[in-house]
Amino acid sequence: MKAAIYARVSTVDQEPENQLQELRRYVEARGWTGQEFVDRGVSGSKDRRPALDQLIADAKRRRFDVLVCWRLDRLGRNLRHLVTLIEDLNALGIAFVSLGEGIDCTTPAGKLQLHILAALAEFEKARIQERVRAGLARAKAQGVRLGRPPRRIDPEQLAAVAGLPEREAARRLGIPRSSLQRLLAQKPAESAL
Repeated sequence: MKAAIYARVSTVDQEPENQLQELRRYVEARGWTGQEFVDRGVSGSKDRRPALDQLIADAKRRRFDVLVCWRLDRLGRNLRHLVTLIEDLNALGIAFVSLGEGIDCTTPAGKLQLHILAALAEFEKARIQERVRAGLARAKAQGVRLGRPPRRIDPEQLAAVAGLPEREAARRLGIPRSSLQRLLAQKPAESAL
């Protein structure tokens, strides 16, 4: 089997060698061949990272069979992003191994662990949505106007853009074209573009 070895360090002065040595030993012990992908000085909270992007591109080309990382937090800090990435790899037929957590999706127990992580990510997403909806309902009940604040345009400002195409007039006024259209529909007698 071909393995993609992924390592990441958050700052450029850190060395990924500790991670890489352990990963190389694991891959060698399994009898796999490994290709290394290393992000240096990149936060795990970023979904886009040079080595990770290359790893994903190679995965889509089926250049490896299993992704091996030192710990889940090296691959990413956002549980939803992690689960999505691992599920995308799984859909491509690529297994996943995390040494630190003992997750090995080449085994039934490892697949179970992954499903539990996915369920936790889904639960976290649902709870966030629940809190947002409750906050919006509370604000609405208190009379708070939700959405974009109304924009007041003086008749002089409208006169200054009279005769311009709607798109250009909206750009100069700093409002969306749809807002300009609503404004003009409300005051057709005052201004015509």
